[in-house]
Amino acid sequence: MSELPDVKVRGPRAYLTFIVIGLIAGLLSGLFGVGGGTVIVPLLVLLVHFDHRISAGTSLAAIVPIASVGVISYAIHDSVAWIPALLLAVGAVVGAQIGTRLLPRVSQTVLRWGFIGFLVVVIVSLFLVIPSRSAAFELGWINGSALVLVGVGTGILSGLIGVGGGVIIVPVLMLAFGTSDLEAKGTSLLTMIPTALSGTIGNLRHRNVDLLAAGIIGISACTMTALGAWLATLIDPLAGNILFAAYLIVIATQMAIKAIRGRRR
Repeated sequence: MSELPDVKVRGPRAYLTFIVIGLIAGLLSGLFGVGGGTVIVPLLVLLVHFDHRISAGTSLAAIVPIASVGVISYAIHDSVAWIPALLLAVGAVVGAQIGTRLLPRVSQTVLRWGFIGFLVVVIVSLFLVIPSRSAAFELGWINGSALVLVGVGTGILSGLIGVGGGVIIVPVLMLAFGTSDLEAKGTSLLTMIPTALSGTIGNLRHRNVDLLAAGIIGISACTMTALGAWLATLIDPLAGNILFAAYLIVIATQMAIKAIRGRRR
């Protein structure tokens, strides 16, 4: 059973670090439609020396309020596709269970390099396909079924290598389903809420969540999420794609470092 982080990290510096992590994660969450886990997890490990499992569980718990505020911010601009988000969430919850079961049987190094390849394709595509702000998601049986499959795939990857759903869902909605960049981000955030809740309940049972840290990070992030969402509405779609591509490059670099270290071990 995992232990909670040692109490010696509970000094003022630790609390200030939680706040700073939350502010950064909240801004990026609102701006890009991601949960912020790709920021929260590594910073908790590096700056506060949390165990990776505790970091991942704490991040997932913090994502619940972050995503909730983000959804409200995008809903104000009518940039949330509610039913598609539900279909994605159903698939993601199922996929996450599959991913956790496959975890002991699949090579993490191979998975990480495969995901890096996926990100490279997405990054290149972001410079070739510019989403239209006037595009509307028209739901049908075919693309509805495809959304469930995307959700399943997202959940599997999340369970296997811990990537956030927004990193996959946002570009897929823009590039494969033709949604606007704003609607893709708002829908992605809505998808994360039930997924994060489900994962957090499981993590609480295994004591893989630092609730105090999650609360501080989540509340701090909420003060910036709306600002990030507002900035997203002001940024030109091409500029938004460029910024999102830069964000994905950072994530791909993180994954490459983990893959290289894993291979050496």
